Amino acid sequence: MSVPATEAVTSTGLYQPATTTTGNSSDKEMFLNLMVAQLRYQDPMNPTDSGQMMAQNAQFTALEKMQDVADQTAALLSAQVSFGAAGMVGKNVSYVNQDGSTASGLVGSVTYDASGPMLVVDGTSVSLGQVQSISATASPAPAPAAAS
Repeated sequence: MSVPATEAVTSTGLYQPATTTTGNSSDKEMFLNLMVAQLRYQDPMNPTDSGQMMAQNAQFTALEKMQDVADQTAALLSAQVSFGAAGMVGKNVSYVNQDGSTASGLVGSVTYDASGPMLVVDGTSVSLGQVQSISATASPAPAPAAAS
């Protein structure tokens, strides 16, 4: 019997699932397809050890859980960057323009798009990567009290 090239056998006789970042559901489907192919093409006189198969399944489950943790960590980092950008509203920033010159101004607001948060500095959209420094705005001096 021939085995397709995608169903490679390791030295232990088990198929190793490929780990890719194509997506969680496609990884599960690929693993199940490999497991079914392994069972279909195994030697009836020398069947695969069920303990090794269970270990392989446990490794795949652990990998899946680690990917879930990585995804949640990325979401947390994204939220943290967004909150950090929102905290810059009302601050003076200096940044590098597209032409390489340095400019500065007051952050009036923050917009969010697919590329991440964008600071609106005096009407110009500035990405966080362009910001070189941040400083607090000078608060206006209190008006003197009127003498009566």
